[in-house]
This record gives sequence, C-alpha cells and structure tokens, in this order.
Amino acid sequence: MAARREITKKYARTYQRADKPGKSRLLDALVETTGWTRDHARRSIRATLTRKGAASQQKRKPRPRKYSYDALVVLQEVWRLAGQPSGKYLAAVMDDTLDRLVRFRELGKVADRVTPEVLDEILAMSAATIDRYLKPHKDAQYPVALSGTKPSHILRASIPVRTAMDGTPNDSGFYELDTVAHCGHTLKGEHLWTLTATNPRYGWTMLRTVKNKAYANVRPALDWIKRNTPTVLTGVDFDNGSEFLNWSVISWLDDRDIDVTRGRPYQHNDNAHVEQRNGDWVRKHAFRYRYEGAHEMRLLNELWRQVMLRKNFLLPCVKATGWKHTPAGRKQRVYDQPRTPYQRLLDANVLDEHTAAKLAAIHENLNPAQITRKINTLQQQLIQLAAARTQADRPAA
Repeated sequence: MAARREITKKYARTYQRADKPGKSRLLDALVETTGWTRDHARRSIRATLTRKGAASQQKRKPRPRKYSYDALVVLQEVWRLAGQPSGKYLAAVMDDTLDRLVRFRELGKVADRVTPEVLDEILAMSAATIDRYLKPHKDAQYPVALSGTKPSHILRASIPVRTAMDGTPNDSGFYELDTVAHCGHTLKGEHLWTLTATNPRYGWTMLRTVKNKAYANVRPALDWIKRNTPTVLTGVDFDNGSEFLNWSVISWLDDRDIDVTRGRPYQHNDNAHVEQRNGDWVRKHAFRYRYEGAHEMRLLNELWRQVMLRKNFLLPCVKATGWKHTPAGRKQRVYDQPRTPYQRLLDANVLDEHTAAKLAAIHENLNPAQITRKINTLQQQLIQLAAARTQADRPAA
C-alpha cells in the first residue's frame, strides 16, 4: 500500500499539469501498475493533490446517516432477539424475522418506534449497513480455547483419510464429528464435553453434551444423533482423537454400515465445517467456563436444543462454490446465496414425507424472541454454576 501511495504521488504531480489526452495516458499507466480500476485511480490522484500531510493521518468525513434513529433502535432489538447474527446472515432472513417478531408481538420494548416506514427502512438496509450500524454492539471477546484431542493408536492407519482438497461429499447423510472440551483453564480432572455433528453439504448441525469422552458416554450421543438426523446417517468423518478412533466406536459404525474417514493430524482445514461450528455454535453460546456434573450437562443439552432450533431453522449460512479473480488479480472465494440449513434440505428434496412434515410443523411455530429468552436464561444459570469454579482454576499471571 505504501508503494502504491508513492507511485500515485509521482503520477499526481504530472497529472495536474497534463492536458486531457495526457491525463488519460497517465491513468492507463497507473491502472496497469497498481491493478486499480480507472475510477479508483482517478480518485486516488485527486485525493493526493488535495491532501495535506501523510495519508494515514487524514480523517474521513463521517458518512451522513441514511436511516432514521428509530430504524437504528429497532434494528438493534431485532438483532438481539434474532441471536446476534452477522449482517450478511441477518439481511438474508430479515423479512421472515420481522414477520415472526411482529406476529408474536415480541418488539414490545421498541413498540412505539415500530411503524410501517421504519420496517421498510430496515428491510432496505444492506448487509454492510447492518454491520456498520451494529458495530458498537459487537465487542464480545473470548479467551483462547484449549484442545482436548489426543492422537489414537495403530487403529488410525486402517481408517481412510479425507482431506480438504477432496471437497464436500455428495451424500446427504455424511456428517463431520468433533468434540469440544468445557474445561475452563485446565484439561485436568473430569469435565463435560460436547459432541458436534454437522452436515457439510446443508449445514444442518446437532449438539450433544456428554459426561466425558469414554465410549460408554460417546455411544449414547452417537445413538441420539443417528435417531435425530433429518437424513439417514451414512458416513462420518472426524479428527484423530481417541474418543472416535477406538475399536468400540469403529465397531459401532461398522455394525450400522456407516462409512468412516478421518482428517490428517494437525490439519484443521480437513474438518473445517465442524471446526467452524465448534466456535460459532458451542463456544459462542456456552462460552469458556468449566462445566461438570449431571445438572450442568442437562442445562447444556437444553441450551443446545434452543441453539439448534435457532441456527438450523432461522439463521442462514453460506457455502463456497468456487473462486474468482478480483480486478487486482487476487483470488477470492465465491459463495452462494445465504439460506438456512432447513431451506437447503427442502431445496435438495432429500427429506422423506414424514420428516418434511415434522420439520415444517416445527418451523411454522418458532418464535425467535422466545428462543433468545430461553437461551439467555440457560446461559445465566450455567454462568452462576460455573463462574467461581472456572476462576479458581485460572493460572496465576
């Protein structure tokens, strides 16, 4: 960037004195050198000519507010009740979310500001505008997580490897599996674990908390996932942790004709979909406290039930579809349009009649604000139980 500024400064002096054909030639040369568009090159030259001092010291004029203050206040409440998604995802479901919140009369705190004009303003906001307006409210920070994955024994050599380069399987019943440790600041002692299962093709994700990683606790969680997946479970992929790479789990999978693959050691991108869910679903909602005991396990599983309703039915996700090159020559990922995992399953026509009717009935009666209230209540209960314990285990600075 500094080199481009120097080049622009050099061209700007000549540009100021040149005639119209000369300015055109200078713009062509600057575009070829920097990779900028012609309009951006022209703006950069003009900014250089009018700027006093270093570019890094210049203060941009604040953008005038396009939408009303009432729209901002209502947007903040909608964002909170919807589960605080990013602007890209909230914009994709804004119409449905507003309809549900109005239908269930959940905008009581800002009811005096909710008018047809304000709702029209919110619906007209782009994803970038939503993020910009909500930026002051997105400052949550989390401590660094600990990994509980330990390499397994010789059984690993008998499991086929699936890498990130292999792409997403076409099988609608394929799931990536992983576990998240609710250990606080130390992995010592017994603590709860959450098993995450996600379908990389449709984004449908299931969460189940277990007492520990012993087979006696992992197997019931696998049984529960198999019973509750919207499509028949036909294949799984996981990392090299011993909670999955053991003879008991492999035998359980073989007995049910479920295909098994694994990622490469220390290559998290091989299981990118489930790793993303670990952060956005598990860590974001259960935080990084140390949870122990049957009572906290029940609370976590109730929390996951609400999170799954929100994330699978109401909030969209995107899927990478390929690559493109920017005008500057850089590679950039291309994504499809945001859709909820539920909508992706419907569009793929992979649900049987009974499952489709069951999911449709659940979707019809979901109230985003009610889900948010339940999640907040469960989170507060978990924090009250675990905060002192987690703080006591914190290492000295």
